[in-house]
Amino acid sequence: MMFTVKQPNTILFGKYSSRDFAFPENCLIITSKGAKNRGWLDYLKIKNYHVFDSVESNPSIKTAEEIISDFKNLTFSYVVGLGGGSSLDVAKFVACKIKTRKILIPTTFGSGSEVTRISVLKVNGKKQSFHDDRLIADIAIVDPYFIEGTTMEVIKNSAIDSCAQCSEAYDSKLGNPYTKFLCNTAFDILEYAILNDKFEKLALGSLLTGLGFGNSSTTLGHALSYVYSNEGIMHGHALAHTTTVAHKFNDSKFYERFLKIVNHLKFSKITLSQDLRNAAKLILTDKKHLDNNPRIVTEEDVVILLEEINNQ
Repeated sequence: MMFTVKQPNTILFGKYSSRDFAFPENCLIITSKGAKNRGWLDYLKIKNYHVFDSVESNPSIKTAEEIISDFKNLTFSYVVGLGGGSSLDVAKFVACKIKTRKILIPTTFGSGSEVTRISVLKVNGKKQSFHDDRLIADIAIVDPYFIEGTTMEVIKNSAIDSCAQCSEAYDSKLGNPYTKFLCNTAFDILEYAILNDKFEKLALGSLLTGLGFGNSSTTLGHALSYVYSNEGIMHGHALAHTTTVAHKFNDSKFYERFLKIVNHLKFSKITLSQDLRNAAKLILTDKKHLDNNPRIVTEEDVVILLEEINNQ
């Protein structure tokens, strides 16, 4: 067996780890609206920095291009991504394009973006995932402090995203002993945290998930989810249903446990408004996910799965 492991050069984990980190001066901080009001920038104690704080949810590639244009005449020591997966994905893309080192600090715990080589941005209104080793952080700082004050809606959507990623990646054809160990351990931690309301533990579960699926791949559940996200349904909310039917289709060992978590978090029904046959054709173009699914997926299979979700 031969496999490759890719991850940040440095990973710092622990409560207050981002507060106590000695940030270099002259950083570009990329974050979302509300970061200042929440006290995040004061908490980090960064000095002499520039900031872009208008990253939207499900960001467009145009946002990244706007940042590159706005700061094109400046040179930075690091790009610092601070926020949920959206802010981190933009920061990774921008840092890659301007060839600057990056520090990634998640404030929600689900995407695992701080340790992956993936950036998801909207291109022409549709989500597109970019995969490149140059997107990997130089330093990832995972600080459970940020879970404090997070709304339950954000927690549940982030947590189910992480559960979907580690369980799908465990079943991926790209899985190896390293990723399977991480994904299985991550699911155990996440399951305990969710079912027992121990949400601070989500930070570690999410980190291990990112290391696991970042070195293998998510599969059918994620492939199904994007058509729902493109209709405005939150990514985690979509995955609660798409990964459930995908695990059932794949006969995953996580099916019953994943379903129990979905029911515990009380995700409401979702419905796809577009023609299911057209949606299925679009989903089948997502080779990055479907080629790694443990079972071959046909157009008819996808239509049946979408019907199952619509008819729940």
